Amino acid sequence: MSPTGPRPRLLVMGPAGVGKTTVGTALAAALQVPFLDADDLHSAANRMRMRSGQPLDDAARAPWLDAVHERLRAAPHGLVVACSALRQRYRDRLGQQLPDLRYIHLRADRALLAARLAARTGHFFPLSLLDDQLQCLEPPRGAIELDASRPVAELVATAVAKLLGPPPPG
Repeated sequence: MSPTGPRPRLLVMGPAGVGKTTVGTALAAALQVPFLDADDLHSAANRMRMRSGQPLDDAARAPWLDAVHERLRAAPHGLVVACSALRQRYRDRLGQQLPDLRYIHLRADRALLAARLAARTGHFFPLSLLDDQLQCLEPPRGAIELDASRPVAELVATAVAKLLGPPPPG
């Protein structure tokens, strides 16, 4: 995947505070493709619900997943999306008819996630919902697994190196 080679469609996933936006932005720049933060596609009602400490249910999440999927489908020349995609059924929905979609799973322990969320300002997702996300997380199959406690430049370099190799078995 060089600047002149194929452009990937990637989903950088994991719970809140893991660094999806930070890593995804840097990865998109390295791969010379656009970046999308899926949080930007949440409805005002979903944002208010989470801001008040209520987790989303599948009915509230469905239109958001569909909007993210449509953005991925509309980007045949590459896109990096930061999206929690915690459950396999959400990833299945996001990846419908997108056999080239690759996943990067950022992992971190609860203490690091909590510290990052506590330090974050101006975001609608509260620390009080972290445990719900950790309970929902289903480890992805075939994803590139990265330790989110590592420096961003290292994570991007590792992801790019793994993307250049053959895709892992699904």
